[in-house]
Amino acid sequence: MEWSGIIGLLCLTAGIGLGFALRTMLARMQAQSIERQASSRRTEADREAKSIRKEAEIQARAEVLRVRERFEQEVKEQRRSLETLRVSLDKRETGLASREENLDRKSTILDRKEQTVDRKIEAAEARTAAVAVREKEVAQLSAEATAQLQRLAGMTREEARRSLFERTEREVRGELGTLVRRMEEEARQDADRAARDILVDAMHRYAGSHASEGMTTTVPLASEAQKGHVIGRDGRNIRALEAATGVSFLVDETPEAVVVSSFDPVRREVARRALVALLEDGRIQPARIEEVVARVQGELDALMTEVGEEAIAELSLQNVAPELVRTLGRLRFRTSFSQNVLQHSREVGALMGMIASEIGLDAAVARRVGLFHDIGKALDHEAEGSHAAIGAALLRKCGEAPEVVAGVEFHHEKMETSAYAMLCATADAISSARPGARNEPSEIFVTRMRKLEEIATAAPGVKRAFAVQAGRELRIMVDPESVGDAEAKMLARDVSRQIAEQVRFPGQIRVVVIRETRCIEYAR
Repeated sequence: MEWSGIIGLLCLTAGIGLGFALRTMLARMQAQSIERQASSRRTEADREAKSIRKEAEIQARAEVLRVRERFEQEVKEQRRSLETLRVSLDKRETGLASREENLDRKSTILDRKEQTVDRKIEAAEARTAAVAVREKEVAQLSAEATAQLQRLAGMTREEARRSLFERTEREVRGELGTLVRRMEEEARQDADRAARDILVDAMHRYAGSHASEGMTTTVPLASEAQKGHVIGRDGRNIRALEAATGVSFLVDETPEAVVVSSFDPVRREVARRALVALLEDGRIQPARIEEVVARVQGELDALMTEVGEEAIAELSLQNVAPELVRTLGRLRFRTSFSQNVLQHSREVGALMGMIASEIGLDAAVARRVGLFHDIGKALDHEAEGSHAAIGAALLRKCGEAPEVVAGVEFHHEKMETSAYAMLCATADAISSARPGARNEPSEIFVTRMRKLEEIATAAPGVKRAFAVQAGRELRIMVDPESVGDAEAKMLARDVSRQIAEQVRFPGQIRVVVIRETRCIEYAR
């Protein structure tokens, strides 16, 4: 029993030792396996780290190349911008130098003009002093002559005074006439020297005619019998003509002719053409009259467009908007101080082109400014403001160049705003001041006629108003549905009172309010 226990104990001890050794061996083998795996993973990690490092280096190099390319591109763009800016500055510097030269030339011209004016003032003062001395001598001689006449002729004091005054007046008038002629010759010579021949040359080169239109147009008749057809039964034809055209027809004043009278040249031309068409057709009746007048008005619109195109072609202008062409043609029937505005505009354009070519400006732009400088006068009855501002707004709307718009807008300004505006003011003054170009009394008359019609059309219920009989009669057409008989009478009284308060006129003006109701039916 003891040996078996000892043997069992020994076997147990041997098993424990063998198990421990086996476990130690397994632990060592496992540790070696783990170490080999760790070594393998470390090797793979090193390879991955090298690979990542290489990729990072490649990416960094690519990023450096991209940044460098972007930087070089930005540098190139900045260099191009700087070059463009430098070219722009060079152009601006050249323009400023040219403008400075123009200003120097203008300053020189103004200095010479100031010197000329100073010389003229000094000469005038000297002549005034000489005239004063001469007047004293004349007064002394007059007193001596009076005393001598009274002594020798035995005339009365009044007779001697009258005789002396007549003789003295003849003598002084002759001397003053000689003095005035001499002063005019000296002033003309000074002006010729100071003008540098530029304006004089332009005025000589342009030979435009000046035709001052009157207020009447004569339509010849084939015979006196046609006057009866024009008048119609109980005067209904001539009343229909006057109502449709807004002009006066004078039938009895001229043999074998009808005189068309109106201050508005467009109405006068419509009435003349309509009357000629009616006389050629032979059918003169109210319904036919209205039809012919409407057709003639359409033909006249086409004519105004054609006239505008002719003016543009004459000055060799390009790319003009159709709206400007039509508006320019309307100036054919507009006058300013009896001067035709379209002819005046064409003349100003031609003069500006000649002067601009002499002083270094763009002749084409100058002609454009001159032709359009008064285009606002065709629309000044439709818009508020001066004709220069209205014309500039129209040109700006039609896409004209800024220098053209500025030249038109500021051509009446006293300060220097645009070289073309100053040039336009000069050419405008030349055209307006030429002999026979303008007549102020006619313009005052036309202004009064327009004022009469404006007062009438401002009243409520008024459809149309016409100033006829040279402004001695104002005919007002009212809407019969909105104005009754009592209101028509009050309207005539109110308009008469406003005319008396706002308009200066000789004699009297007859105000006629016409209220007409038409009932039209058609038989089918």
